[in-house]
Amino acid sequence: MYIVKSSFESDVFSAELMKPYDIYNKEMEIYQKIIPKLNDLLKEIGDTDKMFPETIAVDCNRLAIIFEDLSELRYAMCDRTKGLDIEHVKLCLRKLAKMHATSAVLNEREPGIFKGYDRGLFNRHTNNYSPYFVGLLEACGKLVSQWDDFKEYGEKILALKPKLMEYGNQVFDPIDGHVNVLAHGDFWVNNVMFNEGLNDHPNDVILLDFQYSCWGSPAIDLHYFFNTSLREEIRLHQQDELFQYYYNVFTRTLKALRFKAKILSLQQFLLHMAEKSFYGCLLQAVQINDQTDDANFQTLMSEDERALNLKRIIFQNEEVQKNLKRLLPMFDRKGLLDDRD
Repeated sequence: MYIVKSSFESDVFSAELMKPYDIYNKEMEIYQKIIPKLNDLLKEIGDTDKMFPETIAVDCNRLAIIFEDLSELRYAMCDRTKGLDIEHVKLCLRKLAKMHATSAVLNEREPGIFKGYDRGLFNRHTNNYSPYFVGLLEACGKLVSQWDDFKEYGEKILALKPKLMEYGNQVFDPIDGHVNVLAHGDFWVNNVMFNEGLNDHPNDVILLDFQYSCWGSPAIDLHYFFNTSLREEIRLHQQDELFQYYYNVFTRTLKALRFKAKILSLQQFLLHMAEKSFYGCLLQAVQINDQTDDANFQTLMSEDERALNLKRIIFQNEEVQKNLKRLLPMFDRKGLLDDRD
């Protein structure tokens, strides 16, 4: 059995909105040209980890990709509303670190191979997704402004509206002097599949869906993943441990592949993660949303009353509100809610 993935061309609204992001051509190129090279690099150092689904065929004319059916190999998705435990998280980070490291080495050995990979969710070419991000920010700010002792946070959130997209672009901008990588771009629990062993101990994980992959900082994937896919107690109390775990796998793979450029120390790496942490502020609300009646792509990307109502409803989730009350003071202490001009 095989799985066929095709474009949204029959959905005119989605196709037009996504057009500047070039997601279909990019993903086909990744599966057809990039992933085989990343796999070869792992084989070069004797690493047998299976990172990605086997690609049977890529049809550029029909904008379709045919994969092996991972469900037949007993792979399945986890419940996005529950969050991953530490075993599942570390397994994801191990695979992600290897993907990042091999892409950095590939770029060093084949300069220019990732030229044009500059159209992630935030980018310097288009702001087509601004109704989604700005709408969520506004819904969040209005809600928080109504809470006792949180009015100041709400005002700060709303004041970010005119600059939100630029701040997002800054997160996605590659930085000279740092190890840039092919970021997955949409790395969360719904874009991985686990092979579960006994008593919910995972045996393996496979990385999926590279439509928003881009060349930039590892922080793009790490902050997205940490703020959308971890159980709350892990996200609040074990992030430093998990950053270090990722860093160790990442740097070990770079060194094994004889990466020539300078590798940041753990301290430098953590400072870089802190510089990019703005990206984690608003991501969780949509990903754990349990109000699914209107939660489709078109509604989330619109600005009409139905769309605004959905974004308000998303923030009525008790878990989202509880997390905001815990996190906003921390974000504020880090300066993430302040105007940085």
